Amino acid sequence: MKRNMNLSLLLFLFFLVTFTIISVEARNHPIKKTKPHKHLKDKSGNGDTRDSNFPGPAPAPLPHHGSYPPPSSIFNILSFGAKGDGVSDDSEALLAAWKAACKFPGATIEIPSEFNFLIKPITLQGPCMPPLVLQIDGILLAPPKVGSWPKSSLFQWINFKWVQNFTIQGTGTVDGQGFNWWSMSQIPYIQKSKHIPDIKPTALRFYSSNDVTVRDIKIIDSPQCHLKFDSSRGVKVSKITISSPEDSLNTDGIHLQNTQDVEIEHSNIGCGDDCVSIQTGCSNVHVHQINCGPGHGISLGGLGKDKSVACVSNIIVENISIQNTLSGVRIKTWQGGIGSVKNVSFTNIQVSDVKVPVIIDQFYCDKGFCKNQTGAVAISGVKFDQIVGTYSVQPIHLACSNDIPCTDIDLIDIQLKPSPRYRGFQQGLCWNTYGKSRAPLVPSSIDYCLINNRGTVKRIARSHDNVC
Repeated sequence: MKRNMNLSLLLFLFFLVTFTIISVEARNHPIKKTKPHKHLKDKSGNGDTRDSNFPGPAPAPLPHHGSYPPPSSIFNILSFGAKGDGVSDDSEALLAAWKAACKFPGATIEIPSEFNFLIKPITLQGPCMPPLVLQIDGILLAPPKVGSWPKSSLFQWINFKWVQNFTIQGTGTVDGQGFNWWSMSQIPYIQKSKHIPDIKPTALRFYSSNDVTVRDIKIIDSPQCHLKFDSSRGVKVSKITISSPEDSLNTDGIHLQNTQDVEIEHSNIGCGDDCVSIQTGCSNVHVHQINCGPGHGISLGGLGKDKSVACVSNIIVENISIQNTLSGVRIKTWQGGIGSVKNVSFTNIQVSDVKVPVIIDQFYCDKGFCKNQTGAVAISGVKFDQIVGTYSVQPIHLACSNDIPCTDIDLIDIQLKPSPRYRGFQQGLCWNTYGKSRAPLVPSSIDYCLINNRGTVKRIARSHDNVC
């Protein structure tokens, strides 16, 4: 017993001495507090970031206005060296902002208001991380001198290629400065210099792109087409304004080619050619609530040029106001083409002082003389319904091919009266057109315009569907 007590006392003394030594050592060598590390990037641009999964914007020159880089997902073109004075070339700054934003999910490229940015021909290419927004609140200016455009860049000014889930929006303006191009187009051919190009650029072009929205912006004075979609799908154009003078040749408002699933709505379009032009390869297109004029109206075609194949289907054009235009709603095809136009409706079209409000022309020719050819793009299943207003030359012009007549054409509630500037014919022209009409019809001669459908004629028209 006594022995156990001595052992316990020894253990207690051992622990007491050990604790005393440790305490002394701690006082003599205190622990230093470490300072937090700063997040420094190395020369390669890698470093500590809040989320290493998403790359940040590419290195860029210091901004001219403000001393900080773009916050979060906003890529302001000024932060990439743009001057915005309307004279300096800001193309490289736009391209740098695009490339940086392209890598960042949910990015917005900002063209700020109160600045004018001179942009030379440029291609902004995807694919990019979606969604991507180009916010145009300022003014983009095309080069005004024809001679300053490279020969390799005459097809378009700003070209968007392979983009998806992409939006252009804002309160700004895209200005094509096309005055010099139009004036040269009016010079007689024999007087033109060999330095004047035959091709004129489109202002904004989309190629092979999907799920694209263009809204709210203004596009003005393009050398040729203002807005073009080529080989694209899932397009929406809403609440935009397109404007160029009536005498600006070939300046289509919106041009569609080989593009499907399109909606164009609530926009004002005035130009020197078609307000909306729908070309071969287009289907499932809905155009509505559009104010059109001046210009050439809303057109399908010209289709089948140089004996080419043309396929257009499922087109709805409705609730349209057209003023002071060459035509209202029309389908135009070249002689000798093949293919088909089918399932097209023009409904609730208000026309005012339009030269010819309703047109199907299978003898289309844009020059002084075109050689007569056999064959034509077959036109079937077209409805003209509630076409109301005034005309200045002729109420209706239906000129269908001798070989391939138009079939299943409906004329319903057509009420067209001469305008105060009327200088034409009250009787319409109708040739080789099969279908049915329904009152009211003004002038009354429209009631005799169509031939009752015949089965053999329908079979001829259907045979052209096989190529589409």
